[in-house]
Amino acid sequence: MAKKSYYLLSLGCSKNTVDSDSIAQLLDASGYRGAQSPDRADVLIVNTCGFIGPARDESIRALRELAQGKRRRQQLIAAGCLSQLWGPKLAQEVPGLDGVLGTRRWMDIVEFIERLRGRTKPEPLYHLPTDAVTVGDDPTGEHTVLRTAVQGASAYLKIADGCRRPCAFCSIPNIKGTMKSRPPQAILNEAQALAAQGVRELILIAQDLTDYGNDIGLKDGLATLLRDICETAPQLDWVRLMYAYPGAVTDRLIETIATHPQICHYLDIPLQHAHPDTLRRMRRPANVDWVYRTIGKMRAAMPDLCVRTTFIVGFPGETEAEFQTLLDFVDEMQFDRVGVFTYSFEPGTPSALLPGQVDEETKQARRDALMRRQQQISLTRNQQFVGRTLTALIEGHDNNLSFGRTYRDAPEVDGLVLIEGEIPAGRMTPVKITGALEYDLTGVVSL
Repeated sequence: MAKKSYYLLSLGCSKNTVDSDSIAQLLDASGYRGAQSPDRADVLIVNTCGFIGPARDESIRALRELAQGKRRRQQLIAAGCLSQLWGPKLAQEVPGLDGVLGTRRWMDIVEFIERLRGRTKPEPLYHLPTDAVTVGDDPTGEHTVLRTAVQGASAYLKIADGCRRPCAFCSIPNIKGTMKSRPPQAILNEAQALAAQGVRELILIAQDLTDYGNDIGLKDGLATLLRDICETAPQLDWVRLMYAYPGAVTDRLIETIATHPQICHYLDIPLQHAHPDTLRRMRRPANVDWVYRTIGKMRAAMPDLCVRTTFIVGFPGETEAEFQTLLDFVDEMQFDRVGVFTYSFEPGTPSALLPGQVDEETKQARRDALMRRQQQISLTRNQQFVGRTLTALIEGHDNNLSFGRTYRDAPEVDGLVLIEGEIPAGRMTPVKITGALEYDLTGVVSL
């Protein structure tokens, strides 16, 4: 039977993007052809996001739109997080859905499509195993599929999947299962391959980067992995870390980042709150003194360190006093980058059972207040770079203006540096900073 074509829509975070690229690699290797639009494909795949309510709504809308426009003999598959979380409920929400493929068996996509094509009944087909064989020990996918997503001169590389942390607001353990690290050699091989392809920036991702290796017997596994990546792929200009867990940043990890020039002096550490009582209800580390000590040690070792964090406001039981503690904490810590989210009620998580749910108006007011406070801090931090020269990774240009990112800017979530003139994408360019905005910098090429 001749192979056919597929259309793949990826929703959600960069970790989902990596899974989508891995699915595409498997399909391409099996003779399927990628299509740029749904009307040109035989198989329609949506890699869904199910982390919070708005993401679930977006996934449902995308699936319904494809289902309504589906022609005869086209097959529609929901893959990813919402598939794993909802299972058969997803088919009830989306009439016309043919298959539901969970997060823990994305590597079975080719076999799953063949099973769909061989159906004798029109009922949806489900493939939702509970054991996680997403990374590390799959005998077919691990050695044939790069667990990466290349975007221009940057590439995301997933080093682990799942999470063993007990955060009360998070559904990731229900979706992905417990922490599962990939073998170090597989990661090193991929880093080397990406560097050989001309990738300038390698971004390491996982649900919990700092937990890497614990499940396979490695002590301080992230520090060791970083050292080995720098030795194995010296062509890489930048290695960036995303998603560090509070309490898990070790002295050895700090030393490794500080002493290897390839590793960006950039820490992404989602703290979620600053009041110990709120953190305890969140089932997060409540030792705020650790935050002061650790970030203090990192800033001492790396005076140019950029710290990014995220906070949740309006968590059940959050009082005005607890929120004020968070505002004061942000003032004191002077973070470079802050993302603020209102608490999202997630059925099936421990926080859904907590009393003291905060109303939406209060949540939004607190978010706005915290963002206003941080905007001034971000502007002040940016102004410190005026007159200095920073290296920028150029991502594109338009109308005699180029845009890129410095070591302080992760893709999609942080700011840009806007540069006079048109510079080829992918080039590492020294830029003299001439101006500062709340989120972005401006500059000219340094001669």
